[in-house]
Amino acid sequence: MKILVMLANGFEEIEALTVVDVARRAGIETLMVSVSEDYYVDSARKVRVKADKLLKDITVGLDDMIVIPGGQGVAVLEKSVELAELLKKHRSYKGRVAAICAGPSFPGKLGLLNGIKACCYPGFEQYLQGAQVVYDEVAVDNNFITSRGPGTALAFAYAIVGEIRGREVADKMKKDMLYRL
Repeated sequence: MKILVMLANGFEEIEALTVVDVARRAGIETLMVSVSEDYYVDSARKVRVKADKLLKDITVGLDDMIVIPGGQGVAVLEKSVELAELLKKHRSYKGRVAAICAGPSFPGKLGLLNGIKACCYPGFEQYLQGAQVVYDEVAVDNNFITSRGPGTALAFAYAIVGEIRGREVADKMKKDMLYRL
């Protein structure tokens, strides 16, 4: 089981790197994956990170989770035919997907949110085609985790850990990391 955080130039660094940090603290194999041919990816605020893998070089297992951070990079992710096909295939067998901020708009446009409770950054609701839109910090439904934006990134990351390692592990991490004392 591994988490694959998809990165494209313009990604929202708080959303992507919070997931990477919290998941790795939880002992979950977590890879940053560049959807381009370059390992180096620049965030929305020009924080350059080096991806662990290129999209063309990964395999996604049945129990893996694909994470789509928000930011301007979502428009770049949406142009990746390879990623779109990977998401469709992964969801065809109810594979786990997590998306935050503008990120849920991508699977929404692909028709992958039909009947699923989902949330997103304000103004992106129109792209959650077929979803039951909610306004919670985090929505978890049918192997899909969605969240609203940079301010909900920790809650999003803890929800991911909770789904993979269990609520007890996530709750202990919250306490150890001084989350909402």
